Amino acid sequence: MEAPHSGPAAETVPETAGTTVPESAGAVPSAGAVPEAVTVTLAVTSPEQMQDLGRRLARVLAPGDLVMLTGELGAGKTTLTRGLGEGLGVRGAVTSPTFVIARVHPSLTGGPALVHVDAYRLGGGLDEMEDLDLDVSLPESVVVVEWGDGKVEELADDRLRVLIDRATGDTDDERREVTLVGIGARWAGLRADLA
Repeated sequence: MEAPHSGPAAETVPETAGTTVPESAGAVPSAGAVPEAVTVTLAVTSPEQMQDLGRRLARVLAPGDLVMLTGELGAGKTTLTRGLGEGLGVRGAVTSPTFVIARVHPSLTGGPALVHVDAYRLGGGLDEMEDLDLDVSLPESVVVVEWGDGKVEELADDRLRVLIDRATGDTDDERREVTLVGIGARWAGLRADLA
């Protein structure tokens, strides 16, 4: 299990579908400068909203994007990816790839394919991931890796980390805090893209 993630405190502004998007937190970069990382925190209160967030994210994804999903078992990583698949218009039901490690969902609309990877059982970092040829798929696909922290960062300088926190223990609480961390110049406009 992964330790809970805590992000910077942020003031929030109401957003559609029960989510919130924070105002800019921390120092504002100087004109022309590109922030190293952009952080957006959202509140999600149901699986339907998590899937809707995936559809919203799909609107800003492009071929070559690497998305890394982190969260406890049952946090909603596959539900978010299902929404990404719907938003990208890909073929096939998006389900957890735990037993096959990776699934490729070709586009039905002429857009990028969705490569959905579950790295939970892979312990060897990028060496083990090389067998999946993700570096070959990445330029023309959107690659989503569940449990990818510490394993796939070397695939792309620019990447989107999605951290999903949920209440743990004996609870049926559906609330999640989703923190999107856009790393690199590619994600400089993430906050505006989600508005």
